[in-house]
Amino acid sequence: MSNFSGFSRRAPLQSSVPRGDVLASFESYTDAQEAINKLAKAEFDVKGIAIVGRDLTTVEVVTARLSYGRAALAGASTGAWLGLFFGLISTIIAPITAQQVAIFFSAIVAGAGIGMIFGVVNYSIMRKRRDYAATSQLLAERYDVIISPNLTAKAHTVLGTAAAGMPGVHAAPFVPTPTGAPATTPAPEAPEAPVDGDDAPKA
Repeated sequence: MSNFSGFSRRAPLQSSVPRGDVLASFESYTDAQEAINKLAKAEFDVKGIAIVGRDLTTVEVVTARLSYGRAALAGASTGAWLGLFFGLISTIIAPITAQQVAIFFSAIVAGAGIGMIFGVVNYSIMRKRRDYAATSQLLAERYDVIISPNLTAKAHTVLGTAAAGMPGVHAAPFVPTPTGAPATTPAPEAPEAPVDGDDAPKA
């Protein structure tokens, strides 16, 4: 989930988790990016701001059940793209003639056929261990935007938020009452003892 722009130098690798104030916490990485984009558009000094993923989890989502037909189709598709690439190269380096056009389409067909064979062979080898297709991601429960303490107040001003109002920003966690625990009620005050007539103060 790290994006590097060609217009800036790559930041040095971190040897430890960045320290600072938690400007805000978000459930998705995209929301954390949007907050930093808002600061950048307001000409805020965003250098050094970090997005830290907490409670990392690997998520694998099954997309389809594999079969020889699916493996052949996927291999043919990949091979056709490779054939298209080589066909375009042969067309560029030579004048366009009927023979070059035939070579172009032949490269696509040959690439699709070779890719189909490799796809079927690969599936026959891998099907004993995994007979399904899936995508894998590394996600976090929350994403904290870490900022230098001397810039926290200014950043909240730009974002239009209050430090205590943002989730995860110096807020005490809510501790719920355990299920089944009796509610605590204040003890009743003891009644005053009656005053005997002999003990009553005399005027």
